[in-house]
Amino acid sequence: MGLSFQRVQFTSDLLPADVLGVSVYDAAGRSFQFHPGPVFTQVLLADEINRAPPRTQSALLEAMAEQQVTLDGVTHPLPDPFFVIATQNPVDLSGTFPLPDSQLDRFLLRFSLGYPGAESERALLTGTDRRELIAHALPVLGEGDVPALRQAAAQVHASDALVDYVQALLARSRRHPGVRVGLSPRAGLALLRAARAWALLLGRGHVLPEDVQALFIAVAGHRLVPEAEAGQGAELAKAVLHAVPVD
Repeated sequence: MGLSFQRVQFTSDLLPADVLGVSVYDAAGRSFQFHPGPVFTQVLLADEINRAPPRTQSALLEAMAEQQVTLDGVTHPLPDPFFVIATQNPVDLSGTFPLPDSQLDRFLLRFSLGYPGAESERALLTGTDRRELIAHALPVLGEGDVPALRQAAAQVHASDALVDYVQALLARSRRHPGVRVGLSPRAGLALLRAARAWALLLGRGHVLPEDVQALFIAVAGHRLVPEAEAGQGAELAKAVLHAVPVD
């Protein structure tokens, strides 16, 4: 996308200041000087985010929700656009910490990549080294194209009936068997934004229920908090989706 990029390797000893930055006293100027951390970029990759304790994970809450960072009583705006992309390990592996619900609610989508297919794995084993390919990759978008695409997605029409359908999904999630905590209003906004972007990618100027259905599990699965022995969030999201008819 032609945007600035930073990668942070999350580990158990990572501190919030390692992500956000720190104020250092300048003896010559007799004042504190703020040294921004890697969060001050347009695309931040939080690699293995659940290797860090919740305190460090939560350092990204304000950045992801409000596109700013407040340290020592001073608010610092982040670049525009600002994206956080994170990877995480399975929660049953040693040395991992669960992500707080408030943190999960700020991620628009979650996907499980799994293993590559046989043909893709063969190409990976016999092809050019991935790092070499990345080094020679060229941007397909300019910095100005990203805000333009975001604005275009916001213009995609969502009818009252479509909003009713989204509300029905939210309401069902809050009373569905096996769900302890349902979807928040933030999740509803995320679902509409994602559906608008999906419709735009398909060349339409309006959202259909199929757009919502295509992304519902990716948007809702990590936000639903299941009761004990009630299955995974993605399974519950699929059940909620099937339980709400399209009028």
